[in-house]
Amino acid sequence: MTVPSFTVPSLFLAVPLTAYLTFVSPWLGRRQYDRLARRRADDPRALVRAYRIWIGEEWAWIAVTALILALSPDAGLRDLGFIRPDDFGKVAVMTAGLGGALLAGSLALRHASRSGRAVPGQEAVAALLPRTPAERWHAVAMAVTAGVCEEVVYRGLLIALGVGVLGLNPSVAAVLALAVFVAGHLYQGWRGMAGVALLGLWFTAMYLATDSLLLPIVAHVLIDVRGLVFVPAPPPEKVGHAA
Repeated sequence: MTVPSFTVPSLFLAVPLTAYLTFVSPWLGRRQYDRLARRRADDPRALVRAYRIWIGEEWAWIAVTALILALSPDAGLRDLGFIRPDDFGKVAVMTAGLGGALLAGSLALRHASRSGRAVPGQEAVAALLPRTPAERWHAVAMAVTAGVCEEVVYRGLLIALGVGVLGLNPSVAAVLALAVFVAGHLYQGWRGMAGVALLGLWFTAMYLATDSLLLPIVAHVLIDVRGLVFVPAPPPEKVGHAA
């Protein structure tokens, strides 16, 4: 991993964005999810509106990230993981692992759903699960947005800032970025955050092994699509916030 160089003007954007992701976004996300859970049963457009707000917010992060790079001539897309992986052996192993994990997880989720048992982890995101075609399309858009934007910002940008600005070892910077990523899912409660931490660790390992965001983005999108779209939503009376 190269050591990117960020200019002082770019830091006037990077520092507030990092502070927002670390402190404001977790608190705001929790409030937004709680409000959605309260209104979901009585407002048929509540989920669609929430998805649109979150999609807009995450693409705003990308816009700020683009400005940070534009203000830093010595830092480029490559420093944020926008490269093709060179070690195709690692890519093949990770791709096979991703496919196996998705298949096994999907079979387990389908079996749990058909047998009437609670789907693992569903309670933490119950208010986000779509029931109508419009909600499903917005859920797909949300999954793609999260997979792209969160990997670029949490994995690409934050690790690059840790290495280039703070002088941290890439592994240490990755751990700190992972902590911010997990905090951003505060709305899921501690059990949900534990699952997010495991997934985030997997995405981080992919990134550090290949220096590319390609596999983490693909894995993130596929996992979110499976979790939001292909898992049956619980009955409305069971939708609520997971403590």
